[in-house]
Amino acid sequence: MTNSIEVDSVSKVYRRFARRRQFATLKSALLSGSLISDLRPDETFSALQDVSLAVPQGQTIGVIGPNGSGKSTLLKVVAGITKPTSGTVRVNGRISALIELGAGFHPEISGRENVFINGIMLGLSKREVAQKFDEIVEFAQLEDFIDAPVKTYSSGMYMRLGFAVAINVDPDVLLIDEVLAVGDQGFTHKCLDKFAEFRRRGKTILLVTHSLGLVERFCDEAVWLDGGQVKATGDPKRVVDAYLIDVEEDEEQHIASGDAKARDATEAAADEIADPPDMFQATEGRWGSREIEIVEVTFEGEDGEASHVFPSGARMSIRVRVKAEQPVADFVFGIGLFNAEGVCCYGTNTDLEELKSDRMAGEGEVVFTIDTLDLVAGTYKLDVAVHKRDGYPYDYHRLLYTFRVKSRTNDIGIFRPRHRWTFPTNIRFTGPLE
Repeated sequence: MTNSIEVDSVSKVYRRFARRRQFATLKSALLSGSLISDLRPDETFSALQDVSLAVPQGQTIGVIGPNGSGKSTLLKVVAGITKPTSGTVRVNGRISALIELGAGFHPEISGRENVFINGIMLGLSKREVAQKFDEIVEFAQLEDFIDAPVKTYSSGMYMRLGFAVAINVDPDVLLIDEVLAVGDQGFTHKCLDKFAEFRRRGKTILLVTHSLGLVERFCDEAVWLDGGQVKATGDPKRVVDAYLIDVEEDEEQHIASGDAKARDATEAAADEIADPPDMFQATEGRWGSREIEIVEVTFEGEDGEASHVFPSGARMSIRVRVKAEQPVADFVFGIGLFNAEGVCCYGTNTDLEELKSDRMAGEGEVVFTIDTLDLVAGTYKLDVAVHKRDGYPYDYHRLLYTFRVKSRTNDIGIFRPRHRWTFPTNIRFTGPLE
């Protein structure tokens, strides 16, 4: 099968910042040799490092990765917008790059004039642009504004017109950089329909996106870039799953580090923190007599491993290690879950659940298990406390522990009840919307 795109050992090096060194003039800089090689290593960074990629004709390849991983740079190199520092790029067929939509629009002239100018810049003749003009304007939904200066357009109108021009060039190779979701929901669906049409017509597509569901749904293969290097390629679901595991590991480290810093700061200021009059209005902190002390709090997943990231609906255990130097008879253990806005999602304690304390001495571990974590995706904070039945605090940890709930369903609210949809046979769905 013929390849529409071939990227062979491509690297792209940029200057990290501009700074004059020993060169007083451009002439002296050129005479001294390569500017890049003369820069110290800390003055450059590699946006791409030895990237090789082949895209067969008619295939759709999704490129994923974190911000700054080199995805957009790769598209710009393939599009010819920027040249690689080393390596070669070959593209067979007419290219249309949906990278910086409307980048060539002139703000002082009308949308009509900009359509003709950009269409010609993308390789069409004036007659071809005229033939496609009505279709472009209709797709962009700008019939009432096409003769107004582009500077009067909203950002959404501007992006829609740029998208409409770019896709109507009828390219052999389409490069897309996170622009399928321009405009409102209706226009987003039009963009996705057009994308699907291009695939049916056997166009070659190289897609950069953060929408992992889109990659799994539409792409024949996926490429994972990280730090300018190819970390994985192949089946979209396999690559996406590997990427998500890596993202969760990074999130784990970030959350654990943030919680540790918050606890250290709280511990350092422990003598200055008084019992708040309303604990639900209090910011993160710790207070109490420490007659019973909370020594450690950890989250645990279904596999028994410590974690800070949980799928919605999974089991989560909160392990609280406590100690009491002297025997204590009156004690209550409590748990509170709060979302990022500080809304209490759930709270309970052993007294509310009619568990009467008897005696505690020495060290032990209290485990609170949530069999199904039915929360929507988001970041949550945890209150952990041990106190007397009358509320006198032994040790209260306010918002000092963070966990994250992940889900591919973009529902809203706080609580996700177990549910299902039922439809008659004459109402059908083909799959999830992106």
